[in-house]
Amino acid sequence: MDSIVQPAATEQPSASRNRLLLTVYTAAIFVSALLLFSVQPLFTKMVLPRLGGSPAVWSVAMVFFQSLLLAGYAYAHLLMQARNRIIPVAVHLVLLIAAFATLPLGIASDYGEPPASGYAVWLLGLFVVSIGLPFFALAANNPLLQAWFVRTGHPAGHDPYFLYASSNIGSFLALLSYPFLLEPIFTLHTQNRLWTGGYGLLLLLIAACGVLLLRSPKLAVVDARTEEINAPAPGLVMRLRWIFLAAVPSGLLIAVTAHISTDVAAAPLLWVLPLSLYLLTWVVVFQSRPLLPHTWMLMLQPVAIAGVVVLLAFGGEQNLLLTLGGHQLCFFVIAMACHGELARTRPAAKYLTGFYVALSFGGMVGGLFAGLVAPFTFSWIAEYPILIAFAALCRPPTNERLAGIVKWYWLALAALAVALVAPSYTTGNLSTWFEDHRVWVAGSVGVLAALLTLALNVSRWKIFATVALALALIRIYPADEGRVTTVRSFFGVHKIVETPGGYFHVLMHGTTIHGAERFRNNDGTPVTRRPEPITYYHKDGGIGQAVSAIRERKGAPLKVAAIGVGSGTLACAAEPGEDWKFFEIDQSMVDAARDPKNFRYISSCLPDLKPVIGDARLTFAKEADGAYDLIIVDAYSSDAIPIHLATEEAMKIYKDKLAPHGAVVMHVSNRHLDLETVVVGIADANDLKSWVFNEDSGRDADYIFSTDVVISAREDADIGRLAASKSWEQTEADDRVRVWTDDYSNILGALYRRLRDGE
Repeated sequence: MDSIVQPAATEQPSASRNRLLLTVYTAAIFVSALLLFSVQPLFTKMVLPRLGGSPAVWSVAMVFFQSLLLAGYAYAHLLMQARNRIIPVAVHLVLLIAAFATLPLGIASDYGEPPASGYAVWLLGLFVVSIGLPFFALAANNPLLQAWFVRTGHPAGHDPYFLYASSNIGSFLALLSYPFLLEPIFTLHTQNRLWTGGYGLLLLLIAACGVLLLRSPKLAVVDARTEEINAPAPGLVMRLRWIFLAAVPSGLLIAVTAHISTDVAAAPLLWVLPLSLYLLTWVVVFQSRPLLPHTWMLMLQPVAIAGVVVLLAFGGEQNLLLTLGGHQLCFFVIAMACHGELARTRPAAKYLTGFYVALSFGGMVGGLFAGLVAPFTFSWIAEYPILIAFAALCRPPTNERLAGIVKWYWLALAALAVALVAPSYTTGNLSTWFEDHRVWVAGSVGVLAALLTLALNVSRWKIFATVALALALIRIYPADEGRVTTVRSFFGVHKIVETPGGYFHVLMHGTTIHGAERFRNNDGTPVTRRPEPITYYHKDGGIGQAVSAIRERKGAPLKVAAIGVGSGTLACAAEPGEDWKFFEIDQSMVDAARDPKNFRYISSCLPDLKPVIGDARLTFAKEADGAYDLIIVDAYSSDAIPIHLATEEAMKIYKDKLAPHGAVVMHVSNRHLDLETVVVGIADANDLKSWVFNEDSGRDADYIFSTDVVISAREDADIGRLAASKSWEQTEADDRVRVWTDDYSNILGALYRRLRDGE
């Protein structure tokens, strides 16, 4: 029995009170969602410098957030089992106050540095001890406030799911505002203060929600439209289906994010785009009259699945619009179909909190699979096609048309599979034709699945099998020419490609070449001489010229620091008697580069090389000041840039480690981002002059590439003959571009400048 005096059971709230209830509860849920989903990019950006700016940081962060979301939903579900309404209000307010006492957000100072391995577990622990309590409190708000709203007796309480749409609108706006408003304008410190202020406002709003609940009619809790509705409890099969329907798009969210961010930048801008679309689907499907009807999405879903098959077969990473737009559009449609099924099968308000527990559990399962299990299970990014195939199983049961024909489908599909897969085990014209036409072969099977769905309404299992065959064909007939070996770690998937005839071994991360070595001469004979640096490191390129000029200027053996090992090419830029020290975060990359079966640069030129393992911002800062004649920064994975290595504070570390006449060389070649302006700006902030080299080699066929390089030094004389070279242009900092710091960076601006310049 409630311990406070309540109005009579028959008393109904007035219209003005109903408006107040709706306004306060909607505002509280909206603000809670804003905070919940703005803390993800904010805190993840704080953490990035600890682990090399890897896109995997975001994947692990998503696993953490989804796990805490499940914990919050379970807490809300248990709390609402109490019949006394004072208990959930009091307990939750105490939790919010305790969480508020831990603010502002910050990385736990005594947590320690990342280990040599087990990054994912270490990172999860860092998130827990740093922001676990405030995030847990936020995670519980959505289901808890909806359950409170049901018990206020509001006329809309019988179907409170519209508040879930309000929550996701807040989440959607939070994520979009981060890269387009918060990140370009405010520093991390200011963002943190704004977030803390928002948390305080939320605490007041939830307190108001609690007061309104306690002042509501005593027996509103048993209103026939809410608690006492004669709706059967959802069964185990339905709950398992909810979990599956939530798990597939959740896993796809991480998979598609990793796919697109690997080849652009490890930055919140590209992480929040798919997450924003993911949340937008929740907004749409839980509207009382969805703007995009569920029947439309079910019709478009097989088309979207076929679209992903074609995109994966085609590649398209050279085209930014195709990479970002195509995959995300297909993901949006697939997620809409899955979440639409959840909205269609949602239970009565009586079972609301249990429904949300199932959703959050499914989200966690999908996140765990794509974010933690898959990277340690597969040597390539297999989770994306696997989840695309599973998406076909998210469709509802159907009544097949033309059943007499469809019953032969499994036999026909088996015959088709044999006909398409068998050539891969042969050599000759047929196998070559399939490899050359992989887009048409795999794409046609994917399109077949879509057509069969639309024309014959075939069962989801038949669609699943057809899509699985199409995706398998992409793997069987890869786009890479030659033999491919893949190496996967926390920092991504590396491919070592042996070109046809064995002329070159090429290191790739995503779609970007990071190094290559010639193994055979043009006449087919093996190369027996000392490996010659090629790709971006050839003697006539920016990095090669810089090394030669500094060596010539000093007139003595160099002491060099190189951040990033890659294929080990720079090992052969060293001359006898010189001291070259390498810094690398990824041990698997070092192991691959050391193996002479892959590359011979290290084994031939610096066989005793022992790179320093760890993030360069942490390990290189421990080096003695004034020690190096030349520092080469080339630590980019695919086109994903570790932003914390291109800030004013990072450049200060480089400058401190330079000898009196030393220089810093930064490799800034990038397909999508203008990094030259960034590097010139951070050098100028440290009173360094900069010269830019960007010259097309015109020799790509020989794996000798054009490079964009910036060299920075205290005086003109420090870079020797480069200061007078026509290939090197002394460049002043652009006053219109804000200097990147550990507290501020603007990926959107760098992307815009590259697009504006038409490069």
